[in-house]
Amino acid sequence: MPFPDIDPVAFAIGPLTIRWYALAYIAGILLGWRLLSQSIHRFPANATPKDVADFVLWTILGIIVGGRLGYLLFYGHDILARDPSAAFAVWQGGMSFHGGLAGSAVAAWLFCRIRGLGFASFCDAIACVIPVGLFFGRVANFVNGELWGRPTDLPWGVVFPGAGAEPRHPSQLYEAALEGIVLFVVLRFLATRTPMVHRPGALAGVFLAGYSCSRILVEFVREPDAHLGYLAGPLTMGMVLSIPVLIIGAIVWVQAYRRPGP
Repeated sequence: MPFPDIDPVAFAIGPLTIRWYALAYIAGILLGWRLLSQSIHRFPANATPKDVADFVLWTILGIIVGGRLGYLLFYGHDILARDPSAAFAVWQGGMSFHGGLAGSAVAAWLFCRIRGLGFASFCDAIACVIPVGLFFGRVANFVNGELWGRPTDLPWGVVFPGAGAEPRHPSQLYEAALEGIVLFVVLRFLATRTPMVHRPGALAGVFLAGYSCSRILVEFVREPDAHLGYLAGPLTMGMVLSIPVLIIGAIVWVQAYRRPGP
């Protein structure tokens, strides 16, 4: 399949260009905000829709700072070594989900301490809407023609610009389906059809483990970063970063069920 003729630039206003990638981030944050505001009453975090609205700026800063620093640390440390000011050049691209996740977690912990909210339960509520942002982000990766998969002879293989003439796995869409749609449906079901919301931290643990399993699975058909390659055997950087998150997710889930129930 040829790569669809999609311009990465959604529209331009004079010298200012607005890319689909930026709109994907905005759409994910706004929709996540709406869903979180509507569902926060289900979680025993003592949070209100106003708290959610106030937290939006915190999470944006956490995503940007953590995502950028994570990218430079895990994927672009050579850039940082050459020019430390590159840490602030977010317009040049380069964001790490794992870094953004860590930044958001720190932001949530600080916010909950200041507001006197239940941190574990607040994270449960946030975890249930993160897949929305992941979905839009992965679709934007596909539109940008980046982070493509390995060569394949399957009928839905895509010939990406800049990736040679071989059809490749549209791994961005695999991740959009698993990390976005499937994980959202699973967490939504657990939050609304089971008593898991009354085990603070359990849903956050499911999210961390679910995301990590999805990411590791897709990494087997995703082309590793050209400047990193395979780190050890079949392991890519995405796998190496996801394995600890999977372990943390399992520990968080177990700890949630070790606490006395309601």
